Amino acid sequence: QVQLVESGGGSVQAGGSLRLSCVASGYTYSSNCMGWFRQAPGKEREGVATIYTGNGGTNYADSVKGRFTISHDNAKNTVYLQMNSLKPEDTAMYYCAAKARLCSWYVGGFDYWGQGTQVTVSS
Repeated sequence: QVQLVESGGGSVQAGGSLRLSCVASGYTYSSNCMGWFRQAPGKEREGVATIYTGNGGTNYADSVKGRFTISHDNAKNTVYLQMNSLKPEDTAMYYCAAKARLCSWYVGGFDYWGQGTQVTVSS
């Protein structure tokens, strides 16, 4: 049984930082893609950052480049999203996701999803 469990969300003021964590269990995710997505009320789910655990290659949405950093710790089966210089428009439910092989931004291509963790940024 594969489980992805996110944590680290919360409420912060604009300019603040949060670090999200996603612990994977029942899933050997070496050489696979892990991603962070977000969904704001009334909007579609969108990709934020992905990491290919085989070589550590990363991709970021333009809206978060330079502010967010995705990383992974294979020994802990954990993927992180460090979020700095947060803006009110970053407010959303953040989801961790996993898929086999290479990364993409296609939501439907991810096989496993966490329950999400809420991030709220106030101005």
